Amino acid sequence: MNALNSFSHDIREAAAGPGPGRVLAICTSPGKGHCKHPVEQGVLRAAHGLEGDAHAGNWHRQLSLLAFSDIEWMRARSRFDLRFGSFAENFVLEGIDFSVLTVGTRLWLGEEAEIEITQIGKECHAGCAISRQVGTCIMPTRGLFARVLRGGAIAVGDAATLPEPARSTGCAEPGFP
Repeated sequence: MNALNSFSHDIREAAAGPGPGRVLAICTSPGKGHCKHPVEQGVLRAAHGLEGDAHAGNWHRQLSLLAFSDIEWMRARSRFDLRFGSFAENFVLEGIDFSVLTVGTRLWLGEEAEIEITQIGKECHAGCAISRQVGTCIMPTRGLFARVLRGGAIAVGDAATLPEPARSTGCAEPGFP
């Protein structure tokens, strides 16, 4: 089953209970200012980004991410056929609460790749190609941008996980019970 046709399957699985997030789509484009196209897998390279994508390079916005729920919200309000990649996002994730992520938050994608959030939202330039094609752009308010700290192969369906929060050891200060 490909990522574009698996929405109802994904929603049923998400309703089954908590667990790690998941990569629903990986999207690339050879040129900037265009919608991206879904692919089944990709390779993240440290300090570079997603191989084959126009936004890869040595800068702070190597990757762009959107939450599946935000794309669904736009689909419900749009007359356009919004597909994965319509907002020029590299990754669509489900099961990760984007509202709690801050600059500096790290995420694991798949078993090997580690990314770090570097920017939340962006200023949309005048005449944004995505706004012209889709009607509006959610990247300025809902998009996350990241850099690749550790590379690795990624496939649709792979886990997207946050590191576990630091846990208290339960030990008291010396001299205190």
